[in-house]
Amino acid sequence: MADDKPVDDEAWEEDPRRAEFVEQFALLRELAGSPRMEGRVLGYLMVSNKPFVSSAELARALSASAGSISSTTRRLIDLGFIARHAVPGDRSHYFKVEDDVWGSFLAGERRSLGKQRQVFEDMLADLPEGMTGPRKRLRNARNYFEWLATYHRKMLVDWQEYKDKLDAVSDQGEGE
Repeated sequence: MADDKPVDDEAWEEDPRRAEFVEQFALLRELAGSPRMEGRVLGYLMVSNKPFVSSAELARALSASAGSISSTTRRLIDLGFIARHAVPGDRSHYFKVEDDVWGSFLAGERRSLGKQRQVFEDMLADLPEGMTGPRKRLRNARNYFEWLATYHRKMLVDWQEYKDKLDAVSDQGEGE
């Protein structure tokens, strides 16, 4: 179907291929441990041809309550999957997804690793003497998150190099 004539934004909003993708993506995210609504919002934004989408539009398109959209978009922002977009003179909330949503997520996830490491570090400082079992577990947890944050930096560099190579091939017209 990629060779079909272009579809306008309104027709794309109603296209069953889009709706099917959104629901399939939501199921995959749910299997990975995320609430299904997070997958629906993220999937919807990923296949939107608009530069940004309002919370009202998300609620309408996904048959969801305003409260559900609000809590879901807040969480997706915190996770680094989406960003809030301001429209001058408009008080509505708008959201967008970056072209490299997964690289953005990886960077956001790395930021949270430091916070998690700090929780273990703080508890280690407050742990009473003589608690060797908890001390060892907390030290291993702290060290794991420290290691993981370092590995995330490497993953981000590796991802960017990989993406740049694919983009170069795509720019030459040899693939998507």
